[in-house]
Amino acid sequence: MAQGISDILKAFSAEPADYRTYSPLALAFLGDAVYTLVISSVLVAGGNRQAAKLHRECSGFVCAGAQAKMSEAVADLLTPEEAEVVRRGRNANPAHHAKNATMEDYLTATGLEALCGYLYLRDEMDRLLELISTGFERLYGENK
Repeated sequence: MAQGISDILKAFSAEPADYRTYSPLALAFLGDAVYTLVISSVLVAGGNRQAAKLHRECSGFVCAGAQAKMSEAVADLLTPEEAEVVRRGRNANPAHHAKNATMEDYLTATGLEALCGYLYLRDEMDRLLELISTGFERLYGENK
């Protein structure tokens, strides 16, 4: 079973790049996919449902507003290095933003996505899952 990016890169005989050189928006691009995969995995594990229903439920957790709340819910748990990644993501200058979110929520969500991408590239899935799980506990009183 694949554990993270190192296993994926090994399977494709690819060499990892230095994640510290990635732009915050590149980290956020990857982090958005990783965060969505985590949420989708939890939702599917919750029981078989129509794909459209799963998509609607997932969208409620991966939209900019929900991600901004998640970012704020775990902010006090971040190491200084993690907080710096979030800050860089939040301060990035994206070419566009979500039409159903404020710019503040969008940028805060981008910070969370950058952190997810950063932790994934560092093969720190345990830390990523710890933060998301704690965020869900704080926001919803449960681990989803």
